[in-house]
Amino acid sequence: MSRRVVTAALLLLLTSLAAAAAAPDIVLITLDTTRADRMGFLGSKRGLTPQLDALARDGVVFLRAYAQAPLTTVSHATLFTGTYPQFHRVNDFGVPLPAELPALAELLQQRGYRTAAFVGAIILDPRNGLAPGFDRGFDLYDAGFRLRRGREDRYQTMERRAEEVVRRAVAWVEQNPPRPFFLWVHLFDPHDPYEPPPPYRQRFASAYDGEIAYTDAAVGRLLAALRARRLYDEALIAVASDHGEALGDHGEKTHGIFLYDDTLRVPLLLKFPQGKSAGRRLQSAVGLIDLAPTILAAAGAAVPPPMQGRSLLGLLAGPPLEQPTYAETDYPRRAFGWSSLAAWRSGDYLFVSAPRRELYALSGDPKAARNLAEKKPAEADRLAAELEAFRRRTERAVPAGAESGLDPKEMEKLTALGYVGGFRPLPTGGPSGTDPKDKIQVANALHDAILAIESGQPQQAVPLLEQVVADNPQMYIAQYQLGVALVRQRKYREAIPPLENAVALLPDSAMAHYELGFALFETGVWKTAAAHFELAVSRMPKFADAHFSLAAVYARIDRVPEAVQELETALALNPQHSRAHLLLGRILTLQGQPADGLPHLEQAAALEPDLAEVYLFLADAYARLGRVEDARRARDQAERLRRPR
Repeated sequence: MSRRVVTAALLLLLTSLAAAAAAPDIVLITLDTTRADRMGFLGSKRGLTPQLDALARDGVVFLRAYAQAPLTTVSHATLFTGTYPQFHRVNDFGVPLPAELPALAELLQQRGYRTAAFVGAIILDPRNGLAPGFDRGFDLYDAGFRLRRGREDRYQTMERRAEEVVRRAVAWVEQNPPRPFFLWVHLFDPHDPYEPPPPYRQRFASAYDGEIAYTDAAVGRLLAALRARRLYDEALIAVASDHGEALGDHGEKTHGIFLYDDTLRVPLLLKFPQGKSAGRRLQSAVGLIDLAPTILAAAGAAVPPPMQGRSLLGLLAGPPLEQPTYAETDYPRRAFGWSSLAAWRSGDYLFVSAPRRELYALSGDPKAARNLAEKKPAEADRLAAELEAFRRRTERAVPAGAESGLDPKEMEKLTALGYVGGFRPLPTGGPSGTDPKDKIQVANALHDAILAIESGQPQQAVPLLEQVVADNPQMYIAQYQLGVALVRQRKYREAIPPLENAVALLPDSAMAHYELGFALFETGVWKTAAAHFELAVSRMPKFADAHFSLAAVYARIDRVPEAVQELETALALNPQHSRAHLLLGRILTLQGQPADGLPHLEQAAALEPDLAEVYLFLADAYARLGRVEDARRARDQAERLRRPR
C-alpha cells in the first residue's frame, strides 16, 4: 500500500471519528492495581471479566499497553497530563499536580464539558493531602475519605467498594447533567488487602482474582446504566489500569519497587462512538501517557504542546508503529533510601537501569527471568545510552518544594494503605546505592507489618519488624514502625528504644518525636515527653494531635495556661477533636469556669457518647452550676457505661 493511500485512509478515519461525535460524552474508568493477564480480552482463561470482555468486543484493544510508573498518583498524573513522570514530577504521594500543566478534565471543561470524578480511595482524595491538584478541572470531585478509627470499617472511611463508587456515578448520570460530559470512575478494589465481598470471596481460590471479578461486575452495572439511558452507543469509553500487581513475581508482593510486566503491563481499551473500529486488536506498544492525547483527539480537541504522549487514533488506520516505552519508580529511594529504577523497552529488549543493570530478551523470556546484561554488555550499553538521552530530552527541572509535603496525618493515611512513603526524602540521582533486588524481602516484610498495625494487629507486626531491625539497624522506617507497633500494644517502655533510634536516625521526623513523646508520657517521663511534643509541633504546626498531646503533658507539669493555649490551637485546626474538647472543658471547670467548660464537655459527649469519663466530667460541671438533675443523669450514664457488657 502506498504512503499516499495510507495517508488518505488515515484522514478518512479521523474525519469519520470526529464526525461521529464532535463532542461525545466521555467515560474514563481506571482500575487500580489490575494485572493485564487477568483480563479475558487479553487472553486470560480464568473467566474473571465477562463485562470488560463484552466492552472490548465493542471497542479497540491495545495488546501491549504499559504504565509509566507502578504507583497510583504517579501513574494517574501521567494519564491526566499526558507527560512523563520526569516531566510532571509527581513522583510520590502528596506532590501536587503542577498547575502549569494542562490536565485532561481541565481541557475538556474549557470545551464546554460538564466534568465529574468518583474515586474509590483516600489515595486520590485531594482534600486529604495525598493527591493535591487532582481535582483541577472537575465540577464535582466525589471523595471525602478519612482515616479510620479503631474498629471502623475501612470501606466506610478510607475506601469505597466499587459498587458504591458506581452507585454514586450512576446517580450523577441519572440527574441528566448538561452534555457533553466527562465522567471519571476510579475503582480501587483490586488493591491490597484483597477482601472481595461474597459471593466473590467464596467463588475464587485467589482473593485477588475475586477482587477483579467483583470490580468487573461493578463496571457492568455502570455500562448497563449508560445503556438504559441510551448513552452507551454514542459515548467514548476508555478503560485502563494505573498499574499491575506483582503477586510474588520477581519476589515482590505488591507494587512500587520493580519495573517488570507484572506491575507495568496494563489493560487498555477504547470504545468509540457508534462502534467505530470495534473488534480491532492492536499490537503496537503504547503507554498510559498516550491516553489523554487520544481522548482529546477523539473529542475533536487540539493536543496542547506540553503533552508528550501521542494520539493513538493514527494506529487505527496506519501500520503498526513501534516506539520505545519508558517507566520509572522513585519509591525505593523515597521510602527506603535505596536506588531509584528506570526501565526502557525497545524492540525485543527490556532494559532496567539499576545498580546491577538488567537486560531481558522478552520474545524468548517473557517473564524476564534471565538477565543478559553481563552476556550482552554492548546491547546493555546501547540501551542505557538511549534511556539516558530520552530522560534528558523529556525531563523538566525540579520545581522548588517538589518533595512530598505530607503532614503526619497524611503519612498515617498512606501507611494505612500499606505504603512506606513520605518519610525520608533523599537526594535524587541515577542508579546508585542499594539495589532494590537485594532488599525486596525487607520491603515485603515492612509492607506486611504496616498493614498488620493498621488492621489492629500490631502483635503480628513486631516479629517482622524486629527481624528487619536486626538486619538493617540503620533503617529509620523499621525502627519507627517497631516503636509504633509496641505503642499500639501499650508496651510503652519497650517502645522507647526503637523510637529513640528512629529520632537519632532522622532527627527531623515529627512523627518519630511524636510517638516517642507519647511513649514517654505514658511512662511518666513528662518533661522529656514535653520536649519531644514541642519538636513535633514546631515541625508540623498543623498537626492537631501533637498540640493536644503537648497540652496534656503541660497540664501534668503545672503549665496550665500553656496547656489551654495548645488546646485552643488543636481545636482551631480540628473542631471535632473530642479529646481536646474534653481536656479543655475539664481544665476550665477545675479553674472555676464551669460555664465556659460546659460547651466543650457537651461537644466531647456528642463526639464520643460511649466514653464514661466524659459524663463524669459533665456531672461535675453541672453540679458546680447547680444543675442537680443534669448532674444526676450524667453520673447515671457514666455508671451505665462502666458496667461490664
